[in-house]
Amino acid sequence: MAAVSQLQRQFIDYTTSLYNEGYLDDQFTQLQQLQDESNPDFVVEVVSLFFEDSEKLLNNLATALQQKSVDYNQVDSHVHQFKGSSSSIGAKQVTNVCIHFRNFCEAKNLDGCLRCLQQLRHEYILVRTKLEALFRLEQQILQAGGSVPVME
Repeated sequence: MAAVSQLQRQFIDYTTSLYNEGYLDDQFTQLQQLQDESNPDFVVEVVSLFFEDSEKLLNNLATALQQKSVDYNQVDSHVHQFKGSSSSIGAKQVTNVCIHFRNFCEAKNLDGCLRCLQQLRHEYILVRTKLEALFRLEQQILQAGGSVPVME
């Protein structure tokens, strides 16, 4: 049981660091609170959908920004969608980049949009890596016979 309690402590510390470092916000906590015995994989399923959608949106944004004549309304629409989905899972830094990105779309600033796309890709990869690590830690706790601590 010492191994389980150590894993649970790691889980709490790691989750706390994700909030303290600004990767996640309270929306992620609310998402976790929707998970229960009847749907134990709810958070992983929702976040996995976010990952799938994000990959498509990043590709769509890259394609849209490479056109000879950039349709900034289309780019803004993709960024708006990305902002909504990242906000819904509590991916705070991704959401913040989307807010700046939309300002560059409104100003029809291609250089700003391209910089934001790179920053968005970077923040997305960071939060994805961190959430995947969190989910692996959850699995280790469950495989060791423990229960995943509920964050308040």
